[in-house]
Amino acid sequence: MTDTANVNPQLLNVLNEIIEMELSGVTRYLHYALMVRGPNRLPIVQFFKEQAIEGFNHAAVIGEKITGLGGHPSLKVAQVTETNNHTINELLKESLEAEKHGVSLYIKALPLTEGHIALEELIREFIRTESEHIEEVQKMLL
Repeated sequence: MTDTANVNPQLLNVLNEIIEMELSGVTRYLHYALMVRGPNRLPIVQFFKEQAIEGFNHAAVIGEKITGLGGHPSLKVAQVTETNNHTINELLKESLEAEKHGVSLYIKALPLTEGHIALEELIREFIRTESEHIEEVQKMLL
């Protein structure tokens, strides 16, 4: 186990924020997939299910990094607000806001990764993938 004396506690806190956000994404996107109605249902449901799986995978990887740094992964899940707006456009708008929040957390973590090159590269990769999701959702909303 890594000596936590060399790990910025703020880094562990932000990584735990990220794991909580990613786990809430699993719930959010599963709910969205279940609520989609209409003729375009199948591709949108598939998109939301893929997002849920990715959220789980990101949470698992971040959790491994937390324990690798000697920390303790959070058991919390960030709150997912139920808006009861289940049109495809509204779900996509909510998704866009969630993705923007996710990118902001990864960007918040990036300067804290100093001295942890593998973690820095991972965070940069997650920023890239989350940014691509934002672009995709923006295109879907046009």
